[in-house]
Amino acid sequence: MSSKAKKFSLANSTVLFSLVSIVLGLMVGAIALIIAGYDPIAAYSAMIEGIFGKPKFIAWTIIRSTPLILTGLSIAFAFRTGLFNIGAEGQFIVGALVATLVGAGIDLPMIIHVPFTLLIAALAGGIWGGIAGSLKSKFGINEVIATIMLNWIAFYLSNFMIKTTWLAKPNSEASVDIHESARIGIDWLTGLVGPATKVNWGIIISIIFVFIIAFILFKTTLGFELRGVGHNKFGAEYGGVNVNKSVLQSMAIAGLLAGVAGAIQVMGVSNNITILAAQEGYGFDGIAVALIANSNPIGVIFSGLLFGAFKYGGTKMQVVGAPSEVVNIVIGSIVYFIALSSVLRMLYVKFKERKSKGGNV
Repeated sequence: MSSKAKKFSLANSTVLFSLVSIVLGLMVGAIALIIAGYDPIAAYSAMIEGIFGKPKFIAWTIIRSTPLILTGLSIAFAFRTGLFNIGAEGQFIVGALVATLVGAGIDLPMIIHVPFTLLIAALAGGIWGGIAGSLKSKFGINEVIATIMLNWIAFYLSNFMIKTTWLAKPNSEASVDIHESARIGIDWLTGLVGPATKVNWGIIISIIFVFIIAFILFKTTLGFELRGVGHNKFGAEYGGVNVNKSVLQSMAIAGLLAGVAGAIQVMGVSNNITILAAQEGYGFDGIAVALIANSNPIGVIFSGLLFGAFKYGGTKMQVVGAPSEVVNIVIGSIVYFIALSSVLRMLYVKFKERKSKGGNV
């Protein structure tokens, strides 16, 4: 056997261990269902049927996945550059708020209104993320603390704007609707899959952003510098990289992506924003999406779709009487096993080494 062949090992396959983690997560969910007195095969069959059974189910799975792809991309990008953007939730809220302000407050032709609304919302999210980046780069304030605080500021700012400004809709907990010219729904496709769906261009926009971020990270000088800071900021600084500037740039780009997610949710699905009783969780779910994808921008597409499928299809478990909350157990277990992937790799390597030694004469 050649030396090159010997060097190849499945232990280096991130995809393999992500798949193993998903299977293990499903097994944990099955055990939870058995303990609770439910048939896991029937429950999982109902979930799969709820994802793929009808065109409108597939459509809703994609719709639910779209904001998760972008918030996951936001967090994955920050991870790649050595930062933990736990503020995607607040950046999402700010993007949604600004998209509503621009979408409802300005009259423009659709060809201008849609990209303008998306652009301004993206900039707002970028500024919100950039605040945390600035606090870290100038004052050394940990981005986790800063972004958590900014999440709550965004939360209460959004509620304040809905209650006290022209955004307020009379006798309603929601804002006024954005104009038709600012919406990104696909009417003809909505007609095909069912009027209750909100099919929109969001999934295409999110995939475009995924490839843009992948290109920036792996094909540009900026991406090389940001990844260098993420791997070793002292080494990057020694190599001439402005670390403080890179931190600010990274958080701003991450915030921009989460802001786009909020804008797409308004422009393609809700068409307004509502008074929030609690944070919706798009940004926090994005953390799980990024972890499942191992912070790979392209992988975020698949992990986002997987997460969206679990979130939407899991509700269909109630058809057979099983609690939909078991999906949260599955997702939590998957994330847990992803976090333990290094341990799984170590066990796999030891097993292969022991098997190899046992096979030698």
